[in-house]
Amino acid sequence: MAERHSRAAQILGERVRTARMKLGLSQESVADLAQMHVTNFGKIERGSANPSLHTIVRISSVLGIDPAILIGGLDGDDLPAALRVLTAAEFMRERRNRTRR
Repeated sequence: MAERHSRAAQILGERVRTARMKLGLSQESVADLAQMHVTNFGKIERGSANPSLHTIVRISSVLGIDPAILIGGLDGDDLPAALRVLTAAEFMRERRNRTRR
């Protein structure tokens, strides 16, 4: 089994699966309605894929939910360490510290 892509991907996948199951739909049905291959849809649910914005919107449309429900509350802390980004505030603080030296 493939490892999860990130904590963000895992959370997104769990939310997609929960919404799908509440509707009583199969992965195949949702994938077909979202115009995607069921294998890719399964990877999203397992958190081992990083879907594009368009894919997230297509899936949420099929599930009849706002995309914000799928991605709400996710932030940089949910990304892999290799993708850690500085916030604008952190950048400005570091820039100020460097100019003071």
